[in-house]
Amino acid sequence: MEFTPAYQKLTEKGGFEERIEKAYSLFSECKLCPRECNVNRRMKKGFCQAGDELIVSSYAPHFGEERVLVGRRGSGTIFFGYCNLRCVFCQNYELSFDGRGRAVSSSDLANMMLFLQNSYGCENINLVTPTHFLPHILEAIFIAAQKGLKVPIVYNCGGYESKESLEILDGVIDIYMPDFKFTFSESAKKYLKAPDYPQVVKQALIEMDRQVGGLKTNIRGLAKRGLLTRHLVMPGGEDESKNILSFIKENLSSDCLVNVMGQYYPTNQAYLFPEINHRLSNQEYLAVRRYAEKSGLRLC
Repeated sequence: MEFTPAYQKLTEKGGFEERIEKAYSLFSECKLCPRECNVNRRMKKGFCQAGDELIVSSYAPHFGEERVLVGRRGSGTIFFGYCNLRCVFCQNYELSFDGRGRAVSSSDLANMMLFLQNSYGCENINLVTPTHFLPHILEAIFIAAQKGLKVPIVYNCGGYESKESLEILDGVIDIYMPDFKFTFSESAKKYLKAPDYPQVVKQALIEMDRQVGGLKTNIRGLAKRGLLTRHLVMPGGEDESKNILSFIKENLSSDCLVNVMGQYYPTNQAYLFPEINHRLSNQEYLAVRRYAEKSGLRLC
């Protein structure tokens, strides 16, 4: 069966313009994410430090993503500047904290998407930390869809998403790929500067699952639609990891894909926190991985 991306269907039946307008209304008194800074981003920066201009840090085929996204020609990854979280261990802090990149228009972004598809043959368009630029991204997808974009869109985010923004994306995004970092508010406050993260991410994942369900693949094993959740195991975080995996098992579709990641290393501001200022041990990772396997989760 031939795959038709969600955004193409929306483009054909109409309704994209209304989504863009709604996103800009959230942007004008910024409520794009759960922080609800209530600032006019055309005049003032919010918590994320992003202003009116769309900042792209890089775009290229990425071969280090999950196998179901990479295929033969890579995931067409577009990294955006800034982020609505402040992870003290962020491995891309030059982008997320400092906003490294260049200002581009929505039309420029659409051309990047088409270039990744047409020139590199990328299997999908992978939007990394996109939430704070939601209106611009919607515009770009709409433009690109009218010019022949036909690969799945991956929404690669930190999981700190508002229900209102996710509802705008319903029928636009093919694959959601959120992180699920913490379930203890103390951890979220200390390491993300977002004490409400645990409640927010749970509701966000439930909404994403409602929209796209479990991960579906084609005959080549490539993801076309659905939910893929990432969890980075932290040093000393075995109990928290097990809580996260239990939530996924008990509340999301059984065929959602889960990636239990063991590549944590201390960077950015992790040196300020002795308990995480060292690499994850193999024993810690294996304990969490075995728990996930015994839980019957569908794992990468």
